[in-house]
Amino acid sequence: MKIVDIRATTVTVPLEAALRHANGCHWGRFVRTIVEVETDTGLIGLGEMGGGGESAEAVFRSLKSYLVGHDPARMEEMRFLIANPTASLYNNRTQVLAALEFACLDIVGQAWGVPVHQILGGKLRDRVPFASYCFFRYGNRLTGAMEVRTADHVIAFARAAKERYGFSTHKMKAGVFPPEYELELYRALAHAFPKDKVRFDPNGVWSTEQAIRFGQGIEDLNNDYLEDPVYGLNGMRRTRGKVRTPLATNTVVVNFEQLAANVLDPAVDVILLDTTFWGGIRPCVKAAGVCETFQFGVAVHSSGELGIQLATMLHLGAVIPNLSFAADAHYHHLTDDIIEGGLMRYEGGAISVPNAPGLGVKLNRDKLREYQELYKKLGGYPYDQDPARPGWAPVLPNDRWADPNDDSYPAALG
Repeated sequence: MKIVDIRATTVTVPLEAALRHANGCHWGRFVRTIVEVETDTGLIGLGEMGGGGESAEAVFRSLKSYLVGHDPARMEEMRFLIANPTASLYNNRTQVLAALEFACLDIVGQAWGVPVHQILGGKLRDRVPFASYCFFRYGNRLTGAMEVRTADHVIAFARAAKERYGFSTHKMKAGVFPPEYELELYRALAHAFPKDKVRFDPNGVWSTEQAIRFGQGIEDLNNDYLEDPVYGLNGMRRTRGKVRTPLATNTVVVNFEQLAANVLDPAVDVILLDTTFWGGIRPCVKAAGVCETFQFGVAVHSSGELGIQLATMLHLGAVIPNLSFAADAHYHHLTDDIIEGGLMRYEGGAISVPNAPGLGVKLNRDKLREYQELYKKLGGYPYDQDPARPGWAPVLPNDRWADPNDDSYPAALG
């Protein structure tokens, strides 16, 4: 079996509302690049990568000269062929490799007639639990989706998500407003759901001192963890020494070099494994094994997925024994998907692991074309900009907070 073609298609899929984060905003949609790897046997494997446009599509076209004729089952050789660690200092192809690995695993699973989780050692669970992902967000005038800016807003959003999807863990994505304001809102969220777990993520924009004050101010809550309160292993290590709440990261431990440093001198307690950031599902399984050995917690991280990447997250969550926490997903913020059957269903706060051969999802070609055309119409958006604050950018540590009393609607969102 040999690879004969690689195709990449950029799509943009609407969200219920624009999601605000510490470094900018998702402007009411996700932009993703869908990858198809075709073999001489007629099998087509699917991959997915964040971002897109002509530049992303050109990257995948350029790799045809590397991979046409390559056996898709030889994924370890592919890793060194296109993302050799030394060469990647110059061409940083880790996320490209991930999308291609997804597709190759999909092909091999189809060829063998087994789901990806069976290739990875077999599933330990049939369903993967997820947390609600409570973003601050701008309202949507077209759909009527509510704004989230105040404590009442956050609680109302979490309650609606719990009722609709069954979540019993609530993650608050923050770092938008001053830390003392967000502390009030987080405590209000935790007290509104006293039997549920909570977690908080300001995306690393605080100083170490702010992180320590905040961390000490939440120690009485039912916390899973405090995620990335500062950016950098040493700041995390200093915070960890002063705070009893476990610290988690998806930013400062995203490769094996950083994982080794954390094992030798711990700075974080929970490693959030992202199938894109780590270069594929298989590296995440390998990293989970290291964490199991040294008794670090792991969870599945979300980088803004459609159904193809969500499938990779489900297969990962199914096979790792030390999945200590509910997974993250942006998925319930989407209004549609590009896979057959539409959006995957949550039941009791969890999603069932696919059991069909390969990743277990197929492209809806009509939806792919529809959202490809929507991308051509709308183009991309500046992920690291806030539509209400043109020209704004955070500093590290940040002191350029949004005003929690500002309820204006950005004209750029239409």
